[in-house]
Amino acid sequence: MKTIKILIADDHELIYNGIRDMLKSIKSYKIIGMATNGREAVDKAMELNPDIIFMDISMPIMNGIEATKIIAEKIPEIKILALTQHEENEYVLQILKAGGFGYLLKNSKKDEFINAIETVLSGKKYLSKKISEQMIDNLVYEEQKAKVSEDNEIPLTKREKEIIQKIADDMSNQQIAVELHISLRTVETHRRNLMQKLKVNTVVSLLKYAAQHNIISFK
Repeated sequence: MKTIKILIADDHELIYNGIRDMLKSIKSYKIIGMATNGREAVDKAMELNPDIIFMDISMPIMNGIEATKIIAEKIPEIKILALTQHEENEYVLQILKAGGFGYLLKNSKKDEFINAIETVLSGKKYLSKKISEQMIDNLVYEEQKAKVSEDNEIPLTKREKEIIQKIADDMSNQQIAVELHISLRTVETHRRNLMQKLKVNTVVSLLKYAAQHNIISFK
């Protein structure tokens, strides 16, 4: 029986220990190391040549999306599964575009971890059940919205609209992170994605677009 070598890239040792303990009963799986940031994930991928990498998205020094892109370009045989708490479709698309093979939430059960591993090893993409359902719902929503749209409005996710409203309320990135119970890096990623999606370069332009399309309200 072939041994499946697994590298875990996450800056929280608790996650590493949890996955290791969860999968240790499966003799064909071997956890070969841990990386605590994206740069280290790249280095260890080159050194250890794992079959699977569980890749967190929000990590210091280099995020998981950037690390995935580098690894996928250098060693495309490695199957990278995003392992994250982020449920937004934007992250799913980014990790897949970067060369990832799947998307798994950190609260997934053991059966789903095993299913994800076996699926990507067979060469297929894998999305957790919750993410798949959300993406289908989003596709339906976007199609319905396109039918009633009259002004070329660019569709935004619920979280993106929340971020814009907090910006309109003159809140800093740190304040937004605390208010929405997300990390500062996540807020910064959302702001960058919003600027790119709406093709604007300033906060003023961002808020102008949001006001014109009734996305925000001023208190």
